Amino acid sequence: MKKIRFGIIGCGNITAQHSSRFEPLQDVLTITGLADIELGRARELGDKLSSKPICATDYHDILPHVDAVMISLPHHLHHQVGIECLRAGKHVLMEKPLANKEAECINLIKTSKAAGKILMVAYCMRFHPLLNKMKELINQKYCGELFQLSIWTEQHTERDKNSWMCKADTLGGGQFFSHGCHYIDLMLDFVNSNPVRGSHIGTNRGTPWMEREGTSNVSIEFENGTLGYHFGTWGARGTRLGYAFHAHCDGGMLEAALHEGKLYCHRNTKLGDSITGNAPELIMSVQGLKNTEAETRHFVDCIINGTQPLTDPVTSLEGLQVIWKLYEAEDKHQLADLRGLGFGSCSSLR
Repeated sequence: MKKIRFGIIGCGNITAQHSSRFEPLQDVLTITGLADIELGRARELGDKLSSKPICATDYHDILPHVDAVMISLPHHLHHQVGIECLRAGKHVLMEKPLANKEAECINLIKTSKAAGKILMVAYCMRFHPLLNKMKELINQKYCGELFQLSIWTEQHTERDKNSWMCKADTLGGGQFFSHGCHYIDLMLDFVNSNPVRGSHIGTNRGTPWMEREGTSNVSIEFENGTLGYHFGTWGARGTRLGYAFHAHCDGGMLEAALHEGKLYCHRNTKLGDSITGNAPELIMSVQGLKNTEAETRHFVDCIINGTQPLTDPVTSLEGLQVIWKLYEAEDKHQLADLRGLGFGSCSSLR
């Protein structure tokens, strides 16, 4: 089988964190091009790769040498670079979010269709084995009917105030838009019901480097009566939950403790019971995080087979529309009317 020639545009923090994804994928792809405005960063990443790719400061210079690219750039550049790569006939794996504005997202979607190229959004949490198993058990009603899904993400992400990650225009909003988009996407996928109403309250207290919120609280009501909650912060100076997902059902609670690499089922817990006094069922344990590897392999499979990505751009836009509506209502000190939004609301773009 011919390997996909793969290029990376943007070799900063995110790419460096996930660079280990590529070596196990040598059976399906080879890294042939790296681009970054700081050539040294591209060369540093290239030195770690056995393929010894071309390195450049201008991403246009690597396009003749690749079939597909991963774009890992500041969010306000996603649209322009994505459009140019698609028009050049390249498949695109876009780091989340798809783009900062609705019109930009729609333009990317239409351009990918016109070019006949795959456009996929890198929502890596959709490929996490613990979360995939949790979703499977929710659908199977392993603990009964889901009535509350709660998600916590507690981390310390501090940048210089002048960084693009701290400014609302270049980031696209605050922590909620940049990081919370993962979890609105997951919430819609897990609950599998249309949102009805919701609220977002954010603050930059504790994260003074952020222009908009560095901490957010989100509550959503769905048509089927299920509630969703997400607490996210970039200001955690300590944590016990780390990344934790709780699915409360009428017969028990599923807990994905990502920092432990474990999925539990808790049943028959009474007020005052401790975890040790009422031992949970260990359903699954994983060692090492390989969700970005699975994500990239899925992208390559879609290219080879001509199939639709799991995290396709239309679904991504539908999740972002929920976030924009929550922001809009927050600015007006109102409850957000989310009716008509959610997965399937942009089906005309497919």
